[in-house]
Amino acid sequence: MNTELITALDILEKEKKISKKVLIEAIENSLLAACKNHFGKNENFTAKVDTKTGDFKVTAAKEVVETVEDSVTQISLADAQMISPKYNIGDTINVEIKSAEFGRIAVQNSKSAILQKIREEERQAVYNEYHAKEKDIVTGIVSRYAGNNLVINLGRADAILSEADMVKGEKYKPNDRIKVYVTEVKTEKKGLKIAVSRCHPEFVKRLFEAEVAELRDGTVEIRSIAREAGSRTKMAVWSKNPNVDPVGSCVGVNGSRVNAVVSELNGEKIDIINWSKNPANLIENALSPAKVVYVAADAEEKTAQVIVPDYQLSLAIGREGQNARLAARLTGFKIDIKSESQARDLGLLDEVESYADETAESDDAE
Repeated sequence: MNTELITALDILEKEKKISKKVLIEAIENSLLAACKNHFGKNENFTAKVDTKTGDFKVTAAKEVVETVEDSVTQISLADAQMISPKYNIGDTINVEIKSAEFGRIAVQNSKSAILQKIREEERQAVYNEYHAKEKDIVTGIVSRYAGNNLVINLGRADAILSEADMVKGEKYKPNDRIKVYVTEVKTEKKGLKIAVSRCHPEFVKRLFEAEVAELRDGTVEIRSIAREAGSRTKMAVWSKNPNVDPVGSCVGVNGSRVNAVVSELNGEKIDIINWSKNPANLIENALSPAKVVYVAADAEEKTAQVIVPDYQLSLAIGREGQNARLAARLTGFKIDIKSESQARDLGLLDEVESYADETAESDDAE
């Protein structure tokens, strides 16, 4: 070992972000392992690599004795005094190991240790890099299909976009750039596994955070989000600052912000509503774009009775029940929607007269 080793370690530290200190410790441990292999023990050995020259030194702590019974842990008085006349029986002396055979074993072990440590540290560095991006968006390049799954090159590692996490109707080909949400990063026997999604509701949330400064600085918050990927998303937003319109902030001037997100989602519809701590108001907002006549919400049972104009019933329920389903998911309430005609037949309209007063009182309380 010489300065070439130190130069190589410096390059590894710079290019691969692998600590030179960690690699030197691995070399020193490999030297001790070589002692164990060659001498049968290493408890009394010390290994040290010179960080400037790359040279190594291995010493054995030996007790000065009259008669040597174990040459690995003991040294005769005569041999000790050849090193220095000051040594006496019972002293401990550090003796450098200069065996040619041991030297060959040590160098071989050190090379293997360096290569193994590099692999370990690279794997750990890649894991750390992508684990830090868990629950966030990354951009990758489509590599290939593996069965029904998509392999995406993220730079230092590949991610798997499973068929279940793909948006129905989206098509990709090799070398396409793609944004994905990192759902999980973990190490397995076969290596690093990075699972990503384009269906996750948080994917939409992160896209908005990238576009909306008020979300990034915390002025506006996304309080709830419900999504049926590829079709529609509902998002409830709230502002800490009464002078900042949360919906307007997310929509942007001339719809610039929301349109940027819609474009990334290939035309997925997005409803942005005002969040309210009053369940009835929140449910009414969540059923947008439908107009609501009356909402009775039971906060304990998490159920709500909603009445809408006859001509708004199909809009409130939505195609295949989607609008009502997303509103229920957004609010956490089981919502029963009736038209005014249905409500009149069931005798539910008697409660409508007090609705406006209750809503006004709740707004004043907020």
